[in-house]
Amino acid sequence: MQAVLYVCHGSRMKAAVNEAVDFTKECMKTVAAPLQLCCFLEFSNPSVQKGIEECVRRGAKEIAIVPVLLLTAVHAKKDIPDVLNRAKKIYPNVEFTYGRPLGIQKRLVDVLVEHIEKERETPNDMHLLLVGRGSSDEEAVEDTKTIARLLEQRVNVHVHVCFLAAAHPHFEKKLQAIISGGAHHIVILPYLLFTGLLMKDIKDTVHEFQSKKQKVTVCDYLGGHRNVPHALRDRVLELI
Repeated sequence: MQAVLYVCHGSRMKAAVNEAVDFTKECMKTVAAPLQLCCFLEFSNPSVQKGIEECVRRGAKEIAIVPVLLLTAVHAKKDIPDVLNRAKKIYPNVEFTYGRPLGIQKRLVDVLVEHIEKERETPNDMHLLLVGRGSSDEEAVEDTKTIARLLEQRVNVHVHVCFLAAAHPHFEKKLQAIISGGAHHIVILPYLLFTGLLMKDIKDTVHEFQSKKQKVTVCDYLGGHRNVPHALRDRVLELI
């Protein structure tokens, strides 16, 4: 029996965990696999190991491991493969396949374009700030910059890039610099899948630094858009 195990990041915020579960359920509706489960890397249960155990307990002979992650970084390159390698030794008769994070996809850039179009007043009235999670993995940082370049080509407005952790420039400093430069309208594009503490940090920082003379808009994160479950479905279908 084929199983699909969706590996989400996890969060200390219940709302973020619930969003991740609901998101994967939307994807499950479009995938013809008899067993589909959701698990988490950290902060939430079940763990990846427990998710694999449950798939095997229910009779799975083939398990597709799908990282519900935006970009390829340490979680995708090391943390999940480490658990997977251990599982292969425990369950030698089970065939495991491992998929790719969502990565750089046109339909995800389309989501950002939609967010921008909702805020556009005149062609040159805004400063765009793409906010990535950040990573010590240079590939993830470069992928975020690539997404910014693709977005620039679509909207013909320069896109500033910054990060919330582990990479530079940092969001707080970049936002301060743009505000100090006198920008009339700043549109912040969180490149995050779900709500959580990072979204809270973005909003708290905006509240702290926003000037009454300037408009700062924080757009929604990606996960609630109809394009994103379809992007994940494509990653599942690559495996099964």
